[in-house]
Amino acid sequence: MSTTGATADPLAALGALPGVAESVESVRKAVDRVYGHRIMRRRSNEITSEAALRGARGSAALSGADWALEEVRRRTDFSGDDDEARAVGAALRLTAEAGQLLSIWRQSPLRVLARLHLVAAADNADQVGRPRQEGEPVDEPLVELPLPNAGEAHGRLDGLAGLVMGGGSAPALVTAAVVHGELLALRPFTSYNGLVARAAERIVLINSGLDPKSVCPAEVGHAELGRAAYLAALDGYASGTAEGMAAWIAHCGRAVELGARESTAVCEALQRGAA
Repeated sequence: MSTTGATADPLAALGALPGVAESVESVRKAVDRVYGHRIMRRRSNEITSEAALRGARGSAALSGADWALEEVRRRTDFSGDDDEARAVGAALRLTAEAGQLLSIWRQSPLRVLARLHLVAAADNADQVGRPRQEGEPVDEPLVELPLPNAGEAHGRLDGLAGLVMGGGSAPALVTAAVVHGELLALRPFTSYNGLVARAAERIVLINSGLDPKSVCPAEVGHAELGRAAYLAALDGYASGTAEGMAAWIAHCGRAVELGARESTAVCEALQRGAA
């Protein structure tokens, strides 16, 4: 991650990039529309549960397991040698786990990330639940960015943790986009980095107060925008240029808006059913 000029609050500097303020405002309005829906006042737990399921489905789709929502809803066994089933199972576990880690995130983001990887992998192998070491391969075939060596990944991961713990004045969207983008660029674990990155984005959006009930699943929007657009925007983030960073933040903002639209549609469906 790089910013345009030295500053004590680099995330806030990103918030000042051209077009970012507009994205932040657009996201806020989209989120407000969901929270203002009459169904949210009475049945918010149902909306949260449905958003979690749809978010997990979207995240798994971006990792190569593009299953129909009803198949994800129906399926109970995600084990075995089926890579797609394991990806869907990992996404579902991460979505459930994210809500249990909110209180830890600001104090120890690295601990949370390690826990997310452990939950995603569901394995006791030595490589699970810790950043990769030099020479360990990374299984993340859909992300083709140059892979930083382990030393660089560790250093940048520590820097990211410092930014999270430092707080600052950056909008939630900016922080969430940087956490997401940096984890994908670094791929600090030997597997499931994409799923972990998107779960971490979710944690930031909830913890920041922007989406406290977790009803605006950005993963839905990322999947709807498509893998090609997702990877192209990620290339912009990895470039470190002002234009590329702003484009990535805007892409993440649009994903949150689409997630909000999805939950608004769920609210409307529940309202029609109650009429």
